[in-house]
Amino acid sequence: MTYGYVRVSTDRQRVDNQEYEIQRFCQKNNIVIDEWIKETISGTKTPDKRKLGGLLEKVQKGDLIICAELSRLGRSLFMIMSILNRLMAIDAKVWTIKDNYRLGDDIQSKVLAFAFGLSAEIERDLISQRTKEALALRRAEGVILGRPVGSKTDPKFLKLAGKKEEITELRKKQIGKSAIGRMFGVNRMTVDTFMKNNGIT
Repeated sequence: MTYGYVRVSTDRQRVDNQEYEIQRFCQKNNIVIDEWIKETISGTKTPDKRKLGGLLEKVQKGDLIICAELSRLGRSLFMIMSILNRLMAIDAKVWTIKDNYRLGDDIQSKVLAFAFGLSAEIERDLISQRTKEALALRRAEGVILGRPVGSKTDPKFLKLAGKKEEITELRKKQIGKSAIGRMFGVNRMTVDTFMKNNGIT
């Protein structure tokens, strides 16, 4: 199968230009597009939130994906490398027109696939390390991370603090928890937890 993949970021952009480039390339090289995947969505969205995710799920060994340029696959190098590494792992091919990449089953592609996978792994490790270092710095500065201890029961952390009598009266009038939540700008579960902690039936 040969797929033509086209993506633009906003409604103001048109897929026509990319589609025309791909069609012209295919005519020149006697290639027939079996299926088009066209979408209008930001490249920062992960593949599983795009039509691209569906394509990656069904593409098989020997299939070819043609797009105008690599940046159509994603906005970050890490995302693009992850996608290409995934495709190389199943021996699928990716060709681009503007930047003239031909990733397939040759030795050059295998080397690139290894480089993509290694780079992606290094990037994941770096992100993890940066996160750990940032959290350690915050702790060193005395910042308390996560939910404060006792925040579910300590009145100073409760949005409904001081509302026990009002809520008790409302419940006596058989006002529902959801309705009470709307009155005080909280959800039903917050009301339920507050009632349990304060012995309100």
